[in-house]
Amino acid sequence: MTSAKALLAAVLVALSAPLAAGQIPRIAIIIDDLGYELLAGERTIALPGPVACAILPGTPRARYLANVANAQGKEVLLHLPMQAVGPETSVEATRMTLDMSRSSFAATFAAAFDSVPHAIGINNHRGSLLTRHPGHMQWLMEELLEHDGLFFVDSFTTAESVALQIASELGVQATRRDVFLDPDKTSLTLRREFERLKTVARKRGSAVAIGHPYESTLALLERELPRLAEQGFDLVPVSELVAN
Repeated sequence: MTSAKALLAAVLVALSAPLAAGQIPRIAIIIDDLGYELLAGERTIALPGPVACAILPGTPRARYLANVANAQGKEVLLHLPMQAVGPETSVEATRMTLDMSRSSFAATFAAAFDSVPHAIGINNHRGSLLTRHPGHMQWLMEELLEHDGLFFVDSFTTAESVALQIASELGVQATRRDVFLDPDKTSLTLRREFERLKTVARKRGSAVAIGHPYESTLALLERELPRLAEQGFDLVPVSELVAN
């Protein structure tokens, strides 16, 4: 266990290493919760640059949006619902829960993965309960290894998440979210968090942000993403920021 913790510490140091002289800070952005609304999904796919599209499994437009995103060169993620702490308010039919057996977990994961074509990685939807349980996170990482070595992005909905530690133990490529762009939909919050994203990227060399297909979020990204290069940032696919 000590060596596993040391490995995790090394991963976190690598992910948060200070920016080297002459290095361009890199930013990756994921838009979650796609699969329900057609127009919001298409608008997300049309965002400039390699913005990743995280699609909820089993949603009415999951397959269509995954196919369009892939055709447009956007990375597709399976946005996998996981059990959260407290009363469950999720409406998703497919959800990974603490009371699942190993076989049920595998079958549910397989069905979710099959419903989102072209997915090259996974990130969690909710999951503040499940991601703190080492056993279930080991099951998840085993499934990722079985499905062509998918990578994992921890949405980091709880500071008690052990997902990155388990990923490092099993050799799964993984990273975690640094900034939520839209904890609320106000323009003030969006502007503040987008600026914080840039600050983190400058300090550490890279940063990962997660947003949602809200009107206010998409409008900000449509306006600000084309400006990143002239501001000295490199907008990159999220797959470039995962690490073993």
